[in-house]
Parts: sequence; C-alpha cells; structure tokens
Amino acid sequence: MKQYDAIIIGFGKGGKTLAGALAAAGKKVALAERSERMYGGTCINVGCIPSKSLKTSAEQSKGRGGSFEEKAARYADAVAERERVTTMLRGKNYHKLAGQPNIDVLTGTASFTGKNTVKVVSDGGEEELTAPQIFINTGSSSRKPQIEGAENSRYVYFSDGLMQLSELPRRLVIVGGGYIGMEFASMYANFGSEVTVVQRGSTFLPREDEEIAAAVLERLNQLGVRVLFSAEPKKIEDRDGYAVLSLDAPEGPAALAAEAILLATGREANTAGLNLKAAGVETTGRGAVKTDEHLRTSNPAVYAMGDVVGGRQFTYISLDDYRIVKSAVLGDGGRTTENRGAVPYSVFLDPPFSRVGLTEKEAREQGYEVKIAKLPAAAIPKAQVLKETAGLLKAVIDAKTGKILGAHLFCAESHEIINLIKTAMDAGLPYPFLRDMIYTHPTMAESFNDLFSAVK
Repeated sequence: MKQYDAIIIGFGKGGKTLAGALAAAGKKVALAERSERMYGGTCINVGCIPSKSLKTSAEQSKGRGGSFEEKAARYADAVAERERVTTMLRGKNYHKLAGQPNIDVLTGTASFTGKNTVKVVSDGGEEELTAPQIFINTGSSSRKPQIEGAENSRYVYFSDGLMQLSELPRRLVIVGGGYIGMEFASMYANFGSEVTVVQRGSTFLPREDEEIAAAVLERLNQLGVRVLFSAEPKKIEDRDGYAVLSLDAPEGPAALAAEAILLATGREANTAGLNLKAAGVETTGRGAVKTDEHLRTSNPAVYAMGDVVGGRQFTYISLDDYRIVKSAVLGDGGRTTENRGAVPYSVFLDPPFSRVGLTEKEAREQGYEVKIAKLPAAAIPKAQVLKETAGLLKAVIDAKTGKILGAHLFCAESHEIINLIKTAMDAGLPYPFLRDMIYTHPTMAESFNDLFSAVK
C-alpha cells in the first residue's frame, strides 16, 4: 500500500489547484482521474470552455447567411476548433501537475476501501493508497430522465455528446428549459438549426426576474427558437436518419422529428462507485456529498469540493472551494462557505444574461422596501456600436440604505460587467458609487451611469 500525505480524487478545478498548493507545501500527493479525457475537469473538457468556443463560432456564423450546407460546413470547422482548444488545455493541465516531483497523477477509477484508504483500478491493474487526508472532486454528470426509448436511440445526446457531433442537425429538440438548454438553443439557432425546446413547466425561467425572463424568451423567439410549455416527453423512436419524440402538450404538435435530441434536465453529483459508505462519508437526499462550512465531510479526514457537493455548479465555485479547503488544511480556517460574498452567474445566450443577488420579488418577500432601476440595452451607446441592442438591465436597491440587493443584466458583455456589481455589493457600497464612477467610453460598463441614475 502506497503512503501519501494527501489523496485527491478528481482532476477538476478545485482538485488540481489544491494538488499544486499541497505539493508546494512539501506534501506528497496522489491525484486520481478516471479518464485521460478529463484531465483539467468538466469546465475544460465538456463544460464552459468547449461550449463557449462553440458559442463564439455560432455568433460569428449567424450573420453570414448561406445555404444549410454552407452553415453545416462552418459548424464542422467550429467543432474542430473546439477540439483543438480543449485538447491543448487538457494537455497543459496534465503536464503542469504530472511534471511536479511531489505529485503522482494516476489514471483510473478510485473508490474508498476504508476511512483513510483508496483503491485505484486501471487497465494496468489496481493500487492501494492511504493518506491522512483525502479530497473528493469528482464533479457532476447529466441527469438521465426516464423517457421510453431514450437510452437506445442513436439520436439522443447529453450536452457533452452533442458538442462532439460534427454534423449540424437540421432540427434540434431540447428536452429541458433550464440554463443549459437555453444556452444550446441560442447557440444552435445561430448555427442554423431549427430548434424546439420542450419544457415540462408552464413558467419560463421560474427562478429569474419575470421581466428579464420575458425579455429572454422574446429574444429566443427572435432567433427562431420555439418553446413548448407544459409538455411531457413520453417516447423516443428512431427512424431512418432522425428520431421522433412523442409528447403530451396542451398546445403544439404531439410529436417532434429531429436529427438530434438534447436531454438537458439538470446534473447530478458523481458519487456512484466511490463507495462512500466504506469511508463513513454521508450524502444528501439528492446524492451529493454532505459537507460543513469548511467543506469537511462526516469523516474528518475527508473533504469535498465542486459540483459533487451540490449547490451552485460553476467552475469558479470549485476554485473558491479550493480556497476554503486550503484555509482549513494549510491555514487558519477563516475562509468558509458562509463568507464568500455574493455569487454572480452568467447564462451564455445571445446576448448573455448575468445575475447577482436577489430578484425584485425575492427582495420584497424578504421584507425589503425596494427601489428599482431599469435600462433597455438599446439605450447603451456601446450596444449600438456592437449592433447587439437586444436586452434589458435591471437593479434592485434597498430603499433605506441605498445598497444593491440584486442586479439582472441581459445584454452584451454582461458576463464581464456583472463583476463590478458583485464588487460593490461585497464592499457594502451604495448604488451611487457605481452611478457616479468615471468609466471609459464607449463601454458596456458605463451603462451603470444611466442604469443607477434611473433608480426610483
């Protein structure tokens, strides 16, 4: 049995960064990853980076027109570019760690055999490892909905598989009206596919501000995306060159034909096969690893980071989880999940939607007296320059203190400028700080001069 100071299961953002920090502190580290295709984690290989590479290509393609065959050729080029980017980053991540003398990168499936012991099984056999500290960073994977015929269909994909598809589907059906589904709907519509979204619920983006959700839906419709509400998928049957999805829907067709069907019904923690019971590690009712504010599990020797913990599934949360764990094992333990401040997020539509903090409804329900500021994206000079005038900006202000409770930016470059609002919120600064700031011109950030001048 090999002895290490630390064992990390999973080569994700949190795990790989922690491995480097522990090695720099003089600790001997084993980092186990089940697949050589996942060095670097979900973001680099099947999440943020490949999807944003395709999104960029899609937006460059949308204004060029041409026949479907010409669009399909541009799509094939975009897929090749996505593969180039992910392959390059995967290699850089692997060699950055594997080249360090204090880190052993093991490619194989890891599972617990005891509270401080792990078995790694690979094509070359199996190894038994032990360490006083073990860290889980195994990420998440697409949730598989129970639809008859889905498992055996040649035309059914999850998000990672669809991004591997080199042929542009003429028709794409997306099951699921959440954030992943909307990103792919926007992207493939821009590439030239005919896109239909099948949503079980009757409310579009129910967790978001109603006015923003309405603006997003309007924009998707402008891109040619059709959304079917209160639609229940029943069965998928393959035909020659396409599949047919049968569904129950109060409005719209009872069946949809498509060359590709994307199942985008959420993600779940990758805990199956870890044998967590052997380690005394408890899970939540949804199967995620249960942790405290220091990301310590029910076994004090085991920590968990990233998507496997549940909650917000963003690579920057996995990175901040690393900071929390590093603070616990190498520092004073002062950083926790309770003090990381406001957490922004972006949905990479066309244009992107970004949010931080509360919606107007949530703020009122929590007892705040609020003021609201709104600004159409078309009123921003830089949006006119970019020829990206769709969208709406909205801010929610505490009427008593002037502090920003939430912001919802559906506009070009929102994923960049939302971070300014997060900074102001974390610093406790009232909205006039952003209203009266001097910004360069023309920029999307200077929209805050006008947005926060409209508070009422």
